Amino acid sequence: MPAKTVVSSSTDKAQHAFFPYARYTSVVGVHTSLVAFTTLFLPQTSLLLWPSLADSDRPETQFKDALTDNPVITLAWIVAGLVVLQVWWAGWIRHWCFEYTSRAVSSDQIQVDRYQFNRGRFSKLGRAAVFTSWVALVFHATIVLFGAPSASHLPHTFLLAIVLALLSVFAPAYALGYPSFSSDTSSFITRLNWTRLFAEFSPRNPIERALVYPTVATLFGAWLGAFPIALDWDRPWQAWPLTPLFGGIIGYIVGSLSALSVSALKWLAEENIRREQSEKQKTT
Repeated sequence: MPAKTVVSSSTDKAQHAFFPYARYTSVVGVHTSLVAFTTLFLPQTSLLLWPSLADSDRPETQFKDALTDNPVITLAWIVAGLVVLQVWWAGWIRHWCFEYTSRAVSSDQIQVDRYQFNRGRFSKLGRAAVFTSWVALVFHATIVLFGAPSASHLPHTFLLAIVLALLSVFAPAYALGYPSFSSDTSSFITRLNWTRLFAEFSPRNPIERALVYPTVATLFGAWLGAFPIALDWDRPWQAWPLTPLFGGIIGYIVGSLSALSVSALKWLAEENIRREQSEKQKTT
């Protein structure tokens, strides 16, 4: 098994104490805050570029109208922001994969391992982008099968599918590699990783929780977000696909913070157990 693959439970136990929780906490806080900012405030740029779109002099109404008047423009701004944010976030995840699984001891060996790990990262980024695009097409077809308009609102549905794909599969595809049907050992291990994480929902370490929890919460949030559309309230925010969009993004933020909380609690519990064991050994 390659040394850089995040699958070994013994490696998890050996390296758990060295995971950079302080840095992870700060990056998650910044990332989730920027995702929320992108969702709520980046679409407001339309009012700066085209002031004629503002139909009201009330700031609170303009804020809401910028999000609801033209869902396609809202989705386009959010997709543009998420592309940048998810590339940045996936880079951190991939960096932590190296730190968490590296077994090098000397500084020279660490530098060599880091060079080999980062070699071809741009091609891996491109492959992750292509895989995300294919997943977006699958999501688009799935959303239509779940009842989305098939003959109209095609840009709305496809942009929603892109948002869900960016939030759910881009980071795992870049950090772990995308699953393929190749017969080599590396592809086989990647398929096993994806099966364990996204079919069995069995993450074993903080990195895997940071990938699995947001993915599951994003899709679940988008599914829950579709229910308000059926209510006969005739509100602007019920326009397709705003409620699944915001439901998915809220789910992503909640999933990211949940992964951080669970990993922190596990780390504190294990630290407490180790401290108690150390005190017992000193007294015996």
